[in-house]
Amino acid sequence: MIKVEFLGPIGKAPLEMEADTLADVAAKLKTDSQLSSWLEKCAVALNDTMVNDLSTVLKDGDKISILPPVCGG
Repeated sequence: MIKVEFLGPIGKAPLEMEADTLADVAAKLKTDSQLSSWLEKCAVALNDTMVNDLSTVLKDGDKISILPPVCGG
C-alpha cells in the first residue's frame, strides 16, 4: 500500500492505494475529475525526492506527493 498526498491548493485528502509503478498511480488519479486538470501541471515527489520517470517502481509504504506549481517571491 502506498500513500498519495496532495499539497497546496489541490484540496484533496490523502489516498492510500495499491500500485506497482508511478504510471499505475497516474492512471488511477486521472480517473478523478477533480485531479485530472492538476496532474499535467504538478511535480511529483517519491519519499520527498523529486521524480519524473513514470516507470519508477514503488514499494509498500512509499509516499507520493503531488506538488502543484507555485509562484511568489
